[in-house]
Amino acid sequence: MANVQEYKKKIVNDMTKLMRQYNIVGMVNMEDMPAPQLQSMRSELRGKVDLFMTKKRLMKIAIEKMKSEKKGIEELEKYFEGMPALIFTNESPFKLSKILKKSKSKAPAKPGQIAPNDIVVNKGPTPFAPGPIISELSSVGLKVGVESGKVAVKEDTVIVKKGEKIKPKVAEILSRLDIKPMEIGLGLVAAYEDGIIYQKDILDVDEEQYNNNINLAASQAFNLAFNITYVTKDNISFLIGKAFNDTKALGISQEILDKGIIEDLLGKAEMSMLSLKNNAKIETKIQIVKEKPETQEKPKETEKPPVKEEIKKELQEEKVGEKKEIEEKPVEIKKEEPKLQVKVEKPKEDVDKKVSKMVERTKKFIEGTEETAADILEDVKKEEVQEEKKQRVEEQKQEEKVPSAYDLKEKKDEAKIEDKEAKQEKEHKEVEDLTKELIKKGTLRKNKQ
Repeated sequence: MANVQEYKKKIVNDMTKLMRQYNIVGMVNMEDMPAPQLQSMRSELRGKVDLFMTKKRLMKIAIEKMKSEKKGIEELEKYFEGMPALIFTNESPFKLSKILKKSKSKAPAKPGQIAPNDIVVNKGPTPFAPGPIISELSSVGLKVGVESGKVAVKEDTVIVKKGEKIKPKVAEILSRLDIKPMEIGLGLVAAYEDGIIYQKDILDVDEEQYNNNINLAASQAFNLAFNITYVTKDNISFLIGKAFNDTKALGISQEILDKGIIEDLLGKAEMSMLSLKNNAKIETKIQIVKEKPETQEKPKETEKPPVKEEIKKELQEEKVGEKKEIEEKPVEIKKEEPKLQVKVEKPKEDVDKKVSKMVERTKKFIEGTEETAADILEDVKKEEVQEEKKQRVEEQKQEEKVPSAYDLKEKKDEAKIEDKEAKQEKEHKEVEDLTKELIKKGTLRKNKQ
């Protein structure tokens, strides 16, 4: 140590001083970092982080001196990559990674650089006209063709895989296609905090995906607590609302009278009555029914009582005479218009009165002056059934058939025959009585002689 130059001692002391001052010690890789961009980045990060760059050997000496004070800090020596530098801050390692990531910018690839990720050329048109460029693009593994007068890449292709060196021809094609796969900036390799080393893969967090995961976890936790009725300050209002709705639904379904649901029960009863009214068709309606005109077919002849041949003959002669008179006179046929049968059902006012009566009975039931709501509904149904039966009887009476003209004529003929038979019998009886009287007196015998 006696031969060590003073400036080197000073560098080591400065590093150990910074390690004691800051909670976070990070390791960054400054390889392929242009000087102008480095100076610009340092000015942007001033006040947030302190960047210290020196030889690897001096950094290792400083870390060895601090391992007694900061447990596990010597593990940072494993992450010396490229051109390492130490970065110091009091921010969290994740926030430090976010700050450095935002400070990076895109840059074209250079021959010999290591690809940080898979370099992909997407399919689509290029600005090149057909020519030698087709063979140059094909030489780096691209499938190309000509579309609308321009060279086009036909499918997505990975031309450099992660960790591979970029070839000069590939770097040239990427530059001509204006593809910038590289990033200029400080790449955080690892960070030390309270004896823990956070690697690059852990520090590189997708904020959007992280927030989505947090929201999903919160939603699932809330649903779980709500479904198992685990009371918290966040779900207590929802649980009370659910309990109220469940209780109200139970009271309505079981028809439990309570001042909180009486209006709903009355509404349910009214809906039941309206449904019953519609099903029983208790409503003011006028139905027009057209009766079918009487057909020309004659009804079957009923059996007639036997009459004497003379009376039959006379009746037939009268019918023939009437038929001739009808044939001689022109007959005007008048078509009878179909009769309209009007059915007037109960007026709507009666229905409204019944609905009002039902509501009044329900209110009385609440006061304890009626039996049950079910009994009230049962009484109403019985009244409706009785009224429906009465209505049917009235309709049947109205639909009784009126006797036709033929039936009336037939009855008239029968009455006429009965009158002639009675007259004939009376005349025979008088003749017989007169004969008997003459025989007694002997006059009939003298007349015969």
